[in-house]
Amino acid sequence: MSKTVTDDGFVVFDRVQKSYDGETLVVKDLNLSIGKGEFLTMLGPSGSGKTTCLMMLAGFETATHGDILLDGKPINNISPHKRGIGMVFQNYALFPHMTIAENLAFPLEVRKMSKSDREAKVARALDMVQMGSFGGRRPAQLSGGQQQRVALSRALVFEPDLVLMDEPLGALDKQLREHMQFEIKHIADNLGITVVYVTHDQTEALTMSDRVAVFEDGRIQQLAPPDQLYEEPQNSFVAQFIGENNTLQGVVKEINKGIALVQLDDGSLIDAKPVNVSKPGERTQVSIRPERVEFDMSRLNEGAHTLKAEVLEFIYMGDIFRTRLRVAGNDNFIVKTRNAPDQVRLQPGQTVEIGWQAEDCRALDA
Repeated sequence: MSKTVTDDGFVVFDRVQKSYDGETLVVKDLNLSIGKGEFLTMLGPSGSGKTTCLMMLAGFETATHGDILLDGKPINNISPHKRGIGMVFQNYALFPHMTIAENLAFPLEVRKMSKSDREAKVARALDMVQMGSFGGRRPAQLSGGQQQRVALSRALVFEPDLVLMDEPLGALDKQLREHMQFEIKHIADNLGITVVYVTHDQTEALTMSDRVAVFEDGRIQQLAPPDQLYEEPQNSFVAQFIGENNTLQGVVKEINKGIALVQLDDGSLIDAKPVNVSKPGERTQVSIRPERVEFDMSRLNEGAHTLKAEVLEFIYMGDIFRTRLRVAGNDNFIVKTRNAPDQVRLQPGQTVEIGWQAEDCRALDA
């Protein structure tokens, strides 16, 4: 994504901590700077601290320590409705007794806007999400996807610079969810707004974001653009959490010219890029993506280490073939190959040779 983000400190978390009981920190010393116009996703499992960060930014939770700044100004002591931030939640939070147009006009009335201005902004916000003809209906007369569009347009109606979204697509079915991901991304890009988005869905994070902050145990484990996060995970947690990933356990034998020689637990030797291992004798978990594994050894660099593997399962998935192998004691080693006329269909019980380029395999923390 080559979007220009104008300044690097529109939203800043400065050494922010949060504890609910005075003892356990659910957010630990968070430092994060989000640029104006950036689409940043906070991604992580339940309990990792991502939603707490969003709620502190919205003003619904108070930081135990540290400062949160919006456009250079501390907002810790500013009440939520005075922060001028748009919010979209999973449960839509629409007023059932009001029409769609009245729902959208509400935040404008609170801001003491004139009737003619309100009507113009409501019409524009509904058009933005292709809901222009639905102003007179009530929320109960709309589908889930339509209600979510209305919730989105209500967050945008007063033209905030910052919009926060907490699992906004969680209640939608897969197809609609995927459609809405692109819709939200396009609207955010067209308006130039800053979006902070919370999800536990990795595909959603990779599809929509300029950068993704991966949370675990109250800390950011890695902050990077989607492609970098997927291709270059910095630790085992990120490698396992983002996308599908194969792991093999072993010990570093040597590190030479930026390549680690790893002896796997079954005695096999492989080359890997040393990411967070630094010396021989260290235990490591090597990580390799399923689409980076080759059955065709002619496609590998000279001298690449190859391994013997037993085919356990071969699954036709339309655009790809998914093969499950037993490799060095791991019965869940997955290889994805694209469905092509020359692609061999393997049989369970077959022994095959597999390999990969050393730079595609990462030696991570054990």
